[in-house]
Order: sequence, then C-alpha cells, then structure tokens
Amino acid sequence: MKKLTYIFAILILSILTISCSSDDDNTPVEINPVEGLIMIYEIEATDHTIQIYSKKPNLEVGYNEISIRVKDLASNQFVSNLSPSWMPMMHMETMEHAAPHSMLTNAEESTVYKGHIVFQMASNATEFWELTLNYNLNGVAKEEVVNIQVIEPIDGLKKTQVFTGSDNTRYVLAYVNPKEPAVAVNNMQAVLYKMETMMSFPVVENYKITVDPRMSGMGNHSSPNNEDLIYNALTKTYDGKLSLTMTGYWKINLKLLNENDEVLKGEDVTEANPESSLFFEIEF
Repeated sequence: MKKLTYIFAILILSILTISCSSDDDNTPVEINPVEGLIMIYEIEATDHTIQIYSKKPNLEVGYNEISIRVKDLASNQFVSNLSPSWMPMMHMETMEHAAPHSMLTNAEESTVYKGHIVFQMASNATEFWELTLNYNLNGVAKEEVVNIQVIEPIDGLKKTQVFTGSDNTRYVLAYVNPKEPAVAVNNMQAVLYKMETMMSFPVVENYKITVDPRMSGMGNHSSPNNEDLIYNALTKTYDGKLSLTMTGYWKINLKLLNENDEVLKGEDVTEANPESSLFFEIEF
C-alpha cells in the first residue's frame, strides 16, 4: 500500500512539473523592436518625445537606414498612427538643398517607422543638416525640426557618387549591401536617384549598373560570377551579385546605362584604363 501511495505521489509531482513547464513555455517573450539599434537623438516636446535610431553611432555621408519612434507622455506609450513624413535639408553658406530619401513606413513593427536618407555631404563648422519631421499625434498635426550631424564615413571608403551623366542629369548613386562582405558571391544592392531640383530627388527606374570588382593591389584581378545591378520595382533598389574571391581592398568599378543601354557614366576596365570613373570601395 505504501509503495502504491509513493508511486501515486511521484505521478502527481510529474504532472505538476510538466504543467508548470508548459505554462512557462507559453509565457510570451517581450521583443524589443529597436534591439540592435543605437538611439542617436532624443527630442523632448511638450507632450511627447521623439527617438531617432540608427545601426551606427553617427549619420554618415551616403546611405543611412533610420528608425523613428514617438512616445506619448500622457499614456507613456509609443504611437502607431503617426502618418509621418520627413525632409532632410542642408543649409550651406550660399544655398540650401535636400537629400534623396524614402518614405517612412511601419510595416514590420507598428510603433517603429523606418526609412533611409542618402546624405551627399558632411556637416561642417558653417554648413549643417536639419531634419524636419511632420506627423499626427492624437489628431493634432505636429512638426519638429532637428539639427543633425553628418560625418564622412569612418572607414574613409567611397560608397556614394554624386555626378552629372552624359545626359546632363545630376545623379546620386549609393551603396547599400552587402554590409558585411564575405569571400563568396554576395547579394549586392544600391540606390539611384536623380536631381530634378534642389529639393526633389526621385528614384531612377529601369536603368542598369554594370559591376566589375578589382583588387588594385593584386594585379587588378577581377572575379567570376558577378551580375549587373537591375532595378527592383518592389524595393526601389538596384540588385545584383558581387563576387569577392579573397579578403582585402576592392574597387567596384561601375557603369551606369539608361533604358537604351547608352552609357551615362563610367568606363570599361582595360589594361590601358585600370579603373572606371564611377566606382565604390570596400575593404574587409
């Protein structure tokens, strides 16, 4: 009888343990929607705060992915129905101009609005960038203007080209991916804009960008299996393949071709011409 009682007690204890373990497994895990990002600015307004995030500690010349959140101080909650827009503006000594930028969207997380800006130049002692944010908070239209610092890339490598094509159009071309290059055939991505006015930079669609990576310090050798960058209408980027056969410094020679396959900028790499005038630089 004692043996049966002992066995029964063990069974009850096992069931309770499994039940508790199951309950623990079903406990929802709180996810931080800005995990891995750095808050580079926090702006305090009368009834709310604005937080601006980036993957890097500084905004740099070139392509910058930026996330924005707004916290309502009355409810202490981040807001999901902001309908935000933004406009970056460079104030120079003799003129002002905007920068190519995407819309702000919150498709992945309702309270985090994401987008990108391509800054063409760095801030300095007399010329500076401002970011104007317009949004709706509790039915009230809001506007905040933030003075932001933009620096030259820390690695000193060129990943942004601002140039005039043979069609007399001003273009802005910026490297996006791979962010962490590897000895492999990497997915490559770039963005291309044109300057209609000092304030308007629409996306350029359906052009082509040829890719010819070279190691200038290793006999200027290239690599196999590269694929030209072709316009992706879904992401509004130019996507292709970048083959890197070893670590080190690479110059990615480029040519920009319009819809009629006319070369607007850049040249073929030959023995007589070791590099294109249009290029990106990476080192890993």
